Amino acid sequence: MDHSIFMDKASTPTDGELKHVLGDKYELWMEIRERVFLKYPDGKEEWNFPGKKYGWSFRIKDKKRAIIYLLPMREEFMAAFVFGGKAFEAIKESEVSPQVVSDLESARVYAEGRGIRIPVPDRAALKDIFTLIDIKLAF
Repeated sequence: MDHSIFMDKASTPTDGELKHVLGDKYELWMEIRERVFLKYPDGKEEWNFPGKKYGWSFRIKDKKRAIIYLLPMREEFMAAFVFGGKAFEAIKESEVSPQVVSDLESARVYAEGRGIRIPVPDRAALKDIFTLIDIKLAF
């Protein structure tokens, strides 16, 4: 599934609705959010509705760009990033999983960079996501 559980443009998701649809994964969502703000306290968080094909997603931005996108689904979610060339090179030299590097290598390259979506099924996924947050903020 490539779209949000929240598809009604007229209704911005609430924290209560998010907790309800994510279930026990809500705690992982909050850990990712907290990690971004720990590293970048000036981040701005917002819900975004890019279109009826995708529904609502959540993002945390710095002054110019999105640091991370979180896409809520039923009882799960994905973390998404876009990386420019220098950040991509840093990722290849980092300790992220080979799967993340492979997914980024095969990703289509756009003007803003390469995108990746990472499912967050459990706490083990947080290691790569935290490394990617650090690299995103460094570049």
